[in-house]
Amino acid sequence: MLKPLNNYVLIQRIEEENKTAGGIIIPDTAREKPSRGRVIAVGDGVFENGNRVPMTVKVGNTVLFAKWASSANDVKIDGADYVLIKESDILGILE
Repeated sequence: MLKPLNNYVLIQRIEEENKTAGGIIIPDTAREKPSRGRVIAVGDGVFENGNRVPMTVKVGNTVLFAKWASSANDVKIDGADYVLIKESDILGILE
């Protein structure tokens, strides 16, 4: 498995329902990529003023992240698709 560096987070996307509230099925080609996922691995945090700032998110958290995040990188590891993203592009933790 990949161990992210600094303030990067490895996320596995959670597929959302392919049906609208009215029951219309959305084909895969028209669906947007999900913007929520499960945290698989986190880096150790960044250094500020000589001290390491710990990460806010933890492995196992379900998070909501920016769809068009500038730091988002799609990666494939052992045949599975993940997103490698900076913690600052995570909008919140879903509880």
